[in-house]
Amino acid sequence: MRFSRLVFEAACEASALALGLEHPADALLSAYFREHPALGRQDRATVAETLYAVLRHKRLLEHLAATRSVRELVLTAWTVLLGANLRELAAVATPAEQRALAGKHRAASETLPIGLACELPDWIIERLLERHDEAAVRAIAAGLLKSAPLDLRVNLLKTGREQALARLAADGIAGEATPFSPAGIRIRGKPAIDRHPLFGEGALEVQDEGSQLICYLLGAGRGQMVADFCAGAGGKTLALGMLMRSTGRLYAFDVSERRLARLKPRLARSGLSNVHPQRIDSEKDVRLSRLAGKFQRVLVDAPCSGLGTLRRNPDLKWRQSPQSVLELVAKQRSILASAARLVGARGRLVYATCSILEEENSGVVQAFLEDHPEFRLEDATAALNARLPAKMALEAGPCLRLWPHRHGTDGFFAAVLTRI
Repeated sequence: MRFSRLVFEAACEASALALGLEHPADALLSAYFREHPALGRQDRATVAETLYAVLRHKRLLEHLAATRSVRELVLTAWTVLLGANLRELAAVATPAEQRALAGKHRAASETLPIGLACELPDWIIERLLERHDEAAVRAIAAGLLKSAPLDLRVNLLKTGREQALARLAADGIAGEATPFSPAGIRIRGKPAIDRHPLFGEGALEVQDEGSQLICYLLGAGRGQMVADFCAGAGGKTLALGMLMRSTGRLYAFDVSERRLARLKPRLARSGLSNVHPQRIDSEKDVRLSRLAGKFQRVLVDAPCSGLGTLRRNPDLKWRQSPQSVLELVAKQRSILASAARLVGARGRLVYATCSILEEENSGVVQAFLEDHPEFRLEDATAALNARLPAKMALEAGPCLRLWPHRHGTDGFFAAVLTRI
């Protein structure tokens, strides 16, 4: 890392913008680098590492610095988290600041109370403690504090996983097969994978292994009618199309034309011919009524708090609130009820989120089942293991829960609902 005055000033400026919590951190950082082209590759890497360290460890840094001053937070992050030594800090810190920083390593290594150790808002910790003991909550939080690896999905219609690994290795990109998804590759480091020929050919897509497993759980097969009800930019849509071997009809519904537009170039690269993107006005769009009961498989990857993706999006834990989650739950219930109308007899409906909060997960499913006796809850863990060559160590219970600290994936929840 480059700990220079130029980088320090850029890190402070970018971190201050991120701590405003007005925009997603990744989008903000990309815009910042476009506006500051003089920053070199190593400089940008240090700025990014600093910004994400400040967002991930905001509570600890504020505790150690005894202030919310962005300058002090960045200095403390460089010292405690990123390994800057006092000689490197001399270029940016005053003698008084250097003396104050000297003792912070020791303070950071002491046993911390749960709030500082978990680096989550108190209200999220309280929600987790309702279902888990303190040791489990600390383990969940520790997994979410780690940086996420780069996971890829191999388009098995274009190449095999071993062939893709060999080709990447020949180009100096080290990776390994993911432990559970038959199509997954986990890359070491952060290469510019979007510049590799395999990506341009549509043989690779960036997709977390947990997201891939949700697609396997749906159990979509050849010749079926399948709907991705909240398709977004289509990561799961493309995986489902692959699993259907580009047969049948796969509808990609979303309310956002902008998100669906991002699917189009990915779809063209993929070579799939069975995908039909369609913008809808809302989950209650009248056009959906013409498709009622026609689908064998429907995936509801519901809009949620995203708290299972904190390895990638640490700002989300500071941007969400109990009120925003309450609003999301109402939306989730409405979306799930509308999507259920598409499912035909003995069809499968999968409700999934990347949230770790029970009110967005089992709470929504339980409310749905109370209102829809024509559906029953299936054993999701058994359904997933039936589709995979390697059985996963999963929590007991009918719903699927994936965790960074246990499975190496983002945090995911999924329930399998079958129309009777």
